[in-house]
Amino acid sequence: MSAPFALSLQDLAPIAQGSSTAEAMAETVKLAQAADRLGYQRLWYAEHHGMPSIASSVPEILIGSAASATKTIRVGSGGVMLLNHAPLRIAEAYRTLEALHPGRIDLGIGRAPGGDGYAMRALRSGGGEEFSAYLAELMAFDEDGFPPDHPFSRVPVSPGGVRLPPKWLLGSSGASAQAAGQIGFGYAFAAHFSHTPAAPAFAAYRAAFTPSSDFAEPRTILCLSVIAAPTIEEAQYLSSSQAVNWARFLTGEQRQLTPPEEALAHKLTPQQEQIIAHQSSLWLVGSAEDLAQTIADKAREAAADEVMLTTTIHSYDLRRRSFALIAEALGVSPRD
Repeated sequence: MSAPFALSLQDLAPIAQGSSTAEAMAETVKLAQAADRLGYQRLWYAEHHGMPSIASSVPEILIGSAASATKTIRVGSGGVMLLNHAPLRIAEAYRTLEALHPGRIDLGIGRAPGGDGYAMRALRSGGGEEFSAYLAELMAFDEDGFPPDHPFSRVPVSPGGVRLPPKWLLGSSGASAQAAGQIGFGYAFAAHFSHTPAAPAFAAYRAAFTPSSDFAEPRTILCLSVIAAPTIEEAQYLSSSQAVNWARFLTGEQRQLTPPEEALAHKLTPQQEQIIAHQSSLWLVGSAEDLAQTIADKAREAAADEVMLTTTIHSYDLRRRSFALIAEALGVSPRD
């Protein structure tokens, strides 16, 4: 099978129970190198806070580390949560990354806080209604777009002589899609956790699209949650870690990623069972051959230009194997 779309991946830098944070960090480099060899188009890190099972709290550090250890794959944020940061700080960080790794960096931007209310308070995160202002400020810093009488017009963005990398907006609604199109960003749809259909959002994005310096034409990414193994039975066994940890997280039980044998032995509450029943339809689990067809069907139905996979497996080795199996089943050409 040869897929008519590019294949990418998202890494949350999971911290598996029984592993150290240092091991989780080392795994981000191993996965980046494997993805580069396998022919993946891009690798994004998602900003999360206050979650013991996720170590991707500072995407720009992981981006720099992965880009330094790879040759071809694009590396970026998927996304940086803009409301947690002063726009000038993001402009500086991602200009620095672009200067270090020209033509290989992406700036994916999200409006969610990436954590609960307590994390938002600790981060001094702005409210959702401020997102448009933050985004406009970020673009003004990058494009020298402040009016002469604006106090920020006197603030040069350092480093100079370089612009921000291509910008993407992350979302799961027609409103976010339309906004991405109007400002000429790429658009990534979060189908890995949203039940909202992607096709209408992509259509709204394309209808609203205005060409920009980043994108002459609209560009869409469909994000999917996938776990592949040689057999359906093994994939279902491995997926128990994701299901149980997700349910425990949403009911206030913060912990590192549980191994499948412990997850299967865990006694779920009725509320946790309902959470898994509701969310499980979004988790694509099975053999690589079956999943390749499912992924291709979903990409075609949504008219996606690209598919980005996120995979949650307790074993780092088996997680890398899952990405390899999918790439092979979809006919992605490996790199030398």
